[in-house]
Amino acid sequence: MASRARGPAGRGSDTIQSATGGPEASSTPSVRIGVVVGEPSGDALGAGLMKEIKRRVPGARFLGICGPQMRALGCEPIYAMDRISLLGFEELFHRLLDILRIRRTLIRRLVRWRADIFIGIDVPDFNIVVEARLKRRGIPTIHYVSPTVWAWRGYRIRKIARAVNHMLTLFPFEADFYRAHDVPVTFVGHPMADQIRDQSDAGAARRELGLPGDTTVIALLPGSRMSELRRLAPVFAHTARWLAARREDICFIVPAANERSYACLETVFGGPDAGMPAVTLLNGKARTAMTAADVVLLASGTAALEAALLRRPMVVAYRLSWFSYTLIRMLAHVKLYSMPNNLVGREIVPEFIQDEAQPDKLGAAIEAFLDDPEHVARLQAEFAKIHNLLKGNASAKAANAVVNLLQADT
Repeated sequence: MASRARGPAGRGSDTIQSATGGPEASSTPSVRIGVVVGEPSGDALGAGLMKEIKRRVPGARFLGICGPQMRALGCEPIYAMDRISLLGFEELFHRLLDILRIRRTLIRRLVRWRADIFIGIDVPDFNIVVEARLKRRGIPTIHYVSPTVWAWRGYRIRKIARAVNHMLTLFPFEADFYRAHDVPVTFVGHPMADQIRDQSDAGAARRELGLPGDTTVIALLPGSRMSELRRLAPVFAHTARWLAARREDICFIVPAANERSYACLETVFGGPDAGMPAVTLLNGKARTAMTAADVVLLASGTAALEAALLRRPMVVAYRLSWFSYTLIRMLAHVKLYSMPNNLVGREIVPEFIQDEAQPDKLGAAIEAFLDDPEHVARLQAEFAKIHNLLKGNASAKAANAVVNLLQADT
């Protein structure tokens, strides 16, 4: 394959290998890839994608907004990912000027850097605008992790189609949606399905965390962002009290996403309230905590899929601001919130949203799993089907799509 010609934005890069072949001779400058993530889950996806791209394009360089995993692999940060991490419309309103400034600077830097391609990973309200503006400047764009356009605000599909050269989806029903709207798409599966074994070892996880092997363990994951913690952590703490008052052989583990989250959770779960049962707070180790648990109580999000892949029964809760929730309900096309339920097409795990997320209701749903092992076994069989559906070397498939788009732009 010949070296790439300079495109409309004045880009130029070394020869790249095919998605299935070996490396070919290269020349400078190297392939330049702009990238943006805004959440820890996106950082993990980006890191896996970077590894696979580097296998296919030795010497590829990455610049943009990234997290610690991507920085460790050589991505040069313009900003840290927490600068664009948002939840809800109220948070966006309060930080709008800062977000707009960050976006302008990012686009200017990537154009000046002569990026060969841009990959926006999740955070669609930020990335779709970036992709549209870079695409107009002749830089091909890929969006990795579909916005929930299939679930709400379906009118966004027109904007996405204009902004994105290729969409990479984690779930098959998303790819069907894009094909129906003539948007180039590849269903790649979910990297977590590749990472997580078919059978997780609860005993080993409990030994790692220093937990007794003969007690009931409940993992509490109220979210990673401060807005989530403020709304859900107190509810989860009251749920723990509710359960501890009814069952003696029970303990609770609460993993924190970062130091700031840990400090918040320590205030909620480690306070002087005499009615609070003993809780083990963890720095990180969310997957280990879920593996060790009999039941997981969690905020709706990526953790729900992770718990399903670990075959752990779960109870899903979520609370948004009144304004955000009202707007979502007005524009929603689906009635299910958690991904396990959406993948199966019906409610297989209980969901408690907004005012329904009350300690007695959450506690009763957890007890329903603890007292019905046959129900748990049926649920685990559904989770096994989800695992098989999503497993298939997602990062490699995503990297192949990136390389193919680079070659098509030659």
